[in-house]
Amino acid sequence: MNVIEVDRLTKDYGHGRGIFDVTFEVHKGETLGFLGPNGAGKSTTMRHLMGFSRPHSGRAEIGGMDCSSKHHEILKNIGYLPGEVALPDGLTGRDFIEMMQNMRGTKDNGRTEELLKLFRMDPGGNVKRMSIGEKRKLAIVTAFMSDPDILLLDEPTSGLDPVMRDALIELILEQKRRGATVFMSSHIFKELEDTCDRVAFIRNGKLIDTVGRDVYAEDMPKLYRVGFAEESQYNEFISRTKFQIESSNDKYNHLVAAVPMGEINGFIRELSDYDMRYMRYVPYSLEMYYRKFIENGGNI
Repeated sequence: MNVIEVDRLTKDYGHGRGIFDVTFEVHKGETLGFLGPNGAGKSTTMRHLMGFSRPHSGRAEIGGMDCSSKHHEILKNIGYLPGEVALPDGLTGRDFIEMMQNMRGTKDNGRTEELLKLFRMDPGGNVKRMSIGEKRKLAIVTAFMSDPDILLLDEPTSGLDPVMRDALIELILEQKRRGATVFMSSHIFKELEDTCDRVAFIRNGKLIDTVGRDVYAEDMPKLYRVGFAEESQYNEFISRTKFQIESSNDKYNHLVAAVPMGEINGFIRELSDYDMRYMRYVPYSLEMYYRKFIENGGNI
């Protein structure tokens, strides 16, 4: 079952800016990452899902409801964390929390206090005098306080220190275990790698690939970093090996080789003729997959 559906969504701001024919879906209980550099179209897509912007063409639906025409109804059931947190002036953090509780019809102060403690947040101060990090933490608390079934998180760890970033990642994983559906944008590979079932790549406003965790974690060639004792042997191996060299460092006589599944024994036999300082397995990462995808012009 698809909880979120985006079909050929287009918003053209001119001069190549916007999003163009973006299509994807998020299944019930799935965490889908949305990866791309700043300006790629991540926040624009999020704003359309929240009903804050109307597309020039295409559609976006959440729970079978159109995000443009039914956004008030949709907002009641979603935890939303914007990329840039803008809070109304004249309110304390506590006032803002109560306002959001009234909007969503929830009064579970126990959960709210639990989140405030987790993120070391004192909501008593005026929001106007809060730092960027404090505003971000307040927005996190209000996004998660009702334990919504659907979460839209736009660059969620932006502005957080490493400790609070780790706390948020754990919170997202907790919601994932609970069965929540999460759509999460970021330009940070590691946090998407840690949380997501699939990751969609967006670049220049266009969706260029969607990859499941099994692809970049299991099915790609295995990478091995090898350090050679002698420069001559290092150069000889590079010139003779049948395996693809992903990277090499002439200064330290080491390289990274890609070994297809099932060929590790042949790789080790080939290395047995050389004096090595070390050989280490290098786990394949989402970042490696993405860089290879881009370098190959969209083909792996």
